[in-house]
Amino acid sequence: MGYFVSGRMKVVMDDGEEMEYGPGDFAIMAPGHDTWTVGDEACVVIDWQGFANYAKK
Repeated sequence: MGYFVSGRMKVVMDDGEEMEYGPGDFAIMAPGHDTWTVGDEACVVIDWQGFANYAKK
């Protein structure tokens, strides 16, 4: 769950669904996705939950 401050982020879910977020967007992303920054501007996201266990097994 996050609010995008700057930059753009592409998201592809494990089931193939794709979305892109940018400044002013609010997103809730379920587990099972891959993300990357689109363009040269840093993607800044204010995250409310989810990063406590990010990338941990």
